[in-house]
Amino acid sequence: MYIKRTLEDVISRTAKQFPVLLVTGARQVGKTTLLSYLSGKDRKFASLDDPLILTLAKDDPALFMQKYSPPVLIDEIQYAPGLLPYIKMAVDRDRQNGMFWLTGSQQFHMMKGVSESLAGRVGVLNLLGLSRRELCGSGVEAGPFIPEPDKTRTRLESINMLDLYSLYRMIWRGSYPTVATDEQVDWHIFYDSYLQTYLQRDIRDLARVGSETSFVRFLKATAARTGQMLNMTDLARDADVAVNTAKSWLSILQASGVIFLLEPYFSNATKRLVKTPKLYFLDTGLCSYLTEWSSPETLEAGALSGAILETWIFSELLKSFLHNGLRAPFYYYRDKDKKEIDLLIVKDGTIYPLEFKKTGSPSRQAISKFEVLQKFKMPIGPGGLICLVQDTFPLTEQHQAIPVSAL
Repeated sequence: MYIKRTLEDVISRTAKQFPVLLVTGARQVGKTTLLSYLSGKDRKFASLDDPLILTLAKDDPALFMQKYSPPVLIDEIQYAPGLLPYIKMAVDRDRQNGMFWLTGSQQFHMMKGVSESLAGRVGVLNLLGLSRRELCGSGVEAGPFIPEPDKTRTRLESINMLDLYSLYRMIWRGSYPTVATDEQVDWHIFYDSYLQTYLQRDIRDLARVGSETSFVRFLKATAARTGQMLNMTDLARDADVAVNTAKSWLSILQASGVIFLLEPYFSNATKRLVKTPKLYFLDTGLCSYLTEWSSPETLEAGALSGAILETWIFSELLKSFLHNGLRAPFYYYRDKDKKEIDLLIVKDGTIYPLEFKKTGSPSRQAISKFEVLQKFKMPIGPGGLICLVQDTFPLTEQHQAIPVSAL
């Protein structure tokens, strides 16, 4: 069963503007399924996961280009970056939009080649796992999340409410389409396979990992820190690797769509902000697997309960922007007095502050830190606390409690 993706309309518009379309994202988020669904009958398909096709692409790229002439969808282009100059030549020769559709799971390996060979010729989009709204069939209508009361109300009216059990079951299963859409898929087997065949095969080899055990230990230590400020020294110590190794592996996880590093908001108006990013896993199912929570119930009752909810909220907000083809203008705030705000959406010169909390009884105290934003001398838009309430209600004249169901 095909799930309509929010990015569909963006892909169609981008393909009409550029000769080359590149959709990047982690393994198993649905890149190939999406582009195959949108491909016309005339578009050829070449998967570089196929050893025979990959050999042809590497050994004789000119012949490959003859066999798979445009319009063509080339899957996992990072395995044959030598094709990129040939794609450039074909584009410069014919200069038609929509000639080449590419997917890639390893931005860190291929983006240099893309930027050098295809500058000005390629539209790049990023796909994450299924959003909750995509799963519910309302991914297109909602648009990017901005915490304005009218928009929040509209979002709530267009989707079913989530109870605590349904929420944590969704968080625990994760957003990869295979496991998110089919309850018959064994969660443990799926993520064990994912770890073995994708993370270890793709990322581990490129990171020149000598010890498989060390890399898995590093993944688990990273997952345990989701929703936290990144302390590279502590992470390296817990993973029992050198700090430089941890930095290298972390950059690969980031560029391959496994984690997201949220930067702090910085303005010359103040010098009291820390510059350490916060770390978020982009799939809560994979994060739950790596931290060894075997069921939604144990996850909800366990020590990771609050952090995994924050991670899920953040990833849903991120999808609302990326899947609409927009850069996510996201930051967090923390100063040296340890005043922290989970998320600042900075759009059109206005700051929209948000806090995330696992509570059904929010109070004004939860958003009291919003007042520190006055120092930036920028307009402060409506914000609030995203939590487990069943309906919106005001916390102050400007800010409100926002149900997670509104995401």
